[in-house]
Amino acid sequence: MKNLHKILTLSLILLVSVVSCKKDDLNLTPVNDKTAADVYATPAGYKQALVKLYASFGLTGAGGSSASDLGGLDAGFSDFLRLYWMAQELTTDEAICSWGDVGVPELNNSLWSTDNVFLRGLYSRSMYQITVSNEFLRESTPEKLASRNISGAEADQINKYRAEARFLRAYQYSILMDAFGNPPFVTEADAIGKVAPKQIKRADLFKYVESELKAIETELPAARSNEYGRADQGAAWSLLARIYLNAEVYTGTAQYSEAITYSAKVINAGYSLAPQYKNLFLTDNNVTSKNEMILTINYDGVKGENFGGTSYLINAAINGEMNPASFGLPNGGWGGNRSRSNLPLVFGDYSGATDKRAMFFGTKLATDEVGVFTDGLRITKFKNVSSTGVASPSNGGSLASLDFPIFRLAEQYLIYGEAVTRGGNGGSAALALTYFNNLRQRAYGNASGNVASLNVNLFIDERARELYWEGFRRTDLVRYKRFTSGSYLWPFKGGVKAGVAVAETRNIFPIPTADMIANTNLVQNPGY
Repeated sequence: MKNLHKILTLSLILLVSVVSCKKDDLNLTPVNDKTAADVYATPAGYKQALVKLYASFGLTGAGGSSASDLGGLDAGFSDFLRLYWMAQELTTDEAICSWGDVGVPELNNSLWSTDNVFLRGLYSRSMYQITVSNEFLRESTPEKLASRNISGAEADQINKYRAEARFLRAYQYSILMDAFGNPPFVTEADAIGKVAPKQIKRADLFKYVESELKAIETELPAARSNEYGRADQGAAWSLLARIYLNAEVYTGTAQYSEAITYSAKVINAGYSLAPQYKNLFLTDNNVTSKNEMILTINYDGVKGENFGGTSYLINAAINGEMNPASFGLPNGGWGGNRSRSNLPLVFGDYSGATDKRAMFFGTKLATDEVGVFTDGLRITKFKNVSSTGVASPSNGGSLASLDFPIFRLAEQYLIYGEAVTRGGNGGSAALALTYFNNLRQRAYGNASGNVASLNVNLFIDERARELYWEGFRRTDLVRYKRFTSGSYLWPFKGGVKAGVAVAETRNIFPIPTADMIANTNLVQNPGY
C-alpha cells in the first residue's frame, strides 16, 4: 500500500466525475458522465480530470474490474500494461503462454492476423488514452479557463497539468509508432466525431512525438520533483532517449548522439540504482527503489480492481505448485506465462547463484508443448510482497498492489552505452563501460561479472538480463534485426517448434480490421 502520493488510490472515486470516452469498436467518441462545464468548473475539477488520465493506465474502467473503457474486449484483458506486455513479450524469445484463448496462440507463434483481439485491444487502449488527453487539453485552454473565471496561480497550475497531459499523449503515440507504425492521428485541434482521423506516417509521427516532448520539457516539473507516479522532466528525457535509440527503425536515420544527450540528462539528474535488483519488483519499491524509478504505473489491489497490470504479471506466471501465498496472492495462480529456453540461457548459470537477476522456478528448460505450463522455466521476478516479506493488501487474495516501472535508471544506462558503442557522439566510452558494470555489480554482488570492453551485441543480451518481462523485448529484437529473421530463432517462432523466419513485414503489427472498415482514410501496413 502506498502513501497519499499514490494517486490511483483515489481514482475509482474520481473517475465517475470526469469526462470519459466510450468506444463502439474502434470509433472513439467522448461521452460525458457530467457535462464539461460541471467537470471543469473548478481548479479541483481539473486535478480530478488529470487523475483520470493517469488512472486510465492502471484501470480498465470506472466500474472496477468488470468494466472496460474499450468495447469488444473482456474487461480483464483490456488493461494497458497487460495488452502491451502481451504484444512485446509473447511475440518474442522471452515468454510463451499455455492458454488457448483466441488470439494468444497467434502471438506465441508470431502469426497474428489483422483481427487479433489483443493487438486490437492495445491499439484501442492507446487511442483511448490519446482521446482523453485531447479532451483535457481542449478544456484547459486559456480561453476556457478565462470563461470559468480561473486565473492567476490556479491557471498556472492547470497549465502545468497540460504539460503532463501532452506527455501522456506523446507516450501513447510512441507506443503506436513502435507497434503499429502508421496509426490514425488526432489532437485537441481536431473536431470530435465529425471527420475520420487522417493517417500519419511513422517518420512524421516520430517528428511529432519528438517535438511535443521538447516543447513541454521546461513546462514539466523538474526531474524527481513531481508526485510519485506523475510525469516530470526525467520522464520526458527518458522517452526521448528511448525513441532516439530506435530512430533508425522509425525514420531510417540513426540518432544515437541524441540518445546519448537525453539519457545523460536523466543519469545526471540525481537518480541512482536501487541497492538490490529484486526490490524493484516488490510492493515497497516506491521506498526501497524510489531513486531508480523515473515513472511508474501505480496499482492498488484493494481500491483499484484490475485483472491486468501487475496482477496479471504475477498470477499468469505462477500456479498452485509454486505456493501463491508466498507471492502475496494466496488465491492466485493462473498458470499461463513462462520463459522460452532462450531467456534462461542468456544468463549462462540461470540458477541465480551468480547473477541475482536470474529468477526462475522449475526444472525443465525446454518448451516442448506450448499448452503445458511446466514446459519452460517459470519467472518469479514480480511479487505482491514487500522487501521484508509482508504480503500487500489484495482484494480476494488475487489482486496485486505492485507498481510497475515505465522508466527506470537502468534502462538509461543501457541506452547510453549502446548509443556510444554504436558510434554516437557526445558520450564517453569509459562512462558507458562504468554504467554497464554498475548493473553487473549489482547483479553479482561484486565485480566478478564485470567486462573489460563493450561491443554492440553485448547490449541486447544485457538488456535481456536486466529488463526481461518489462515490455522491451520485441522493440529490442527489431532494432537488432532479429525479430523476424532466420538468423536468430526461438521455440515456436513462426509456429514451428524449432523456430523459423517470418516475413519482415511482421516487424510492425497490422492496423486492426475494425478500424480499417470504420476509417476509410487508413491504408493497411504492408504484408497484411
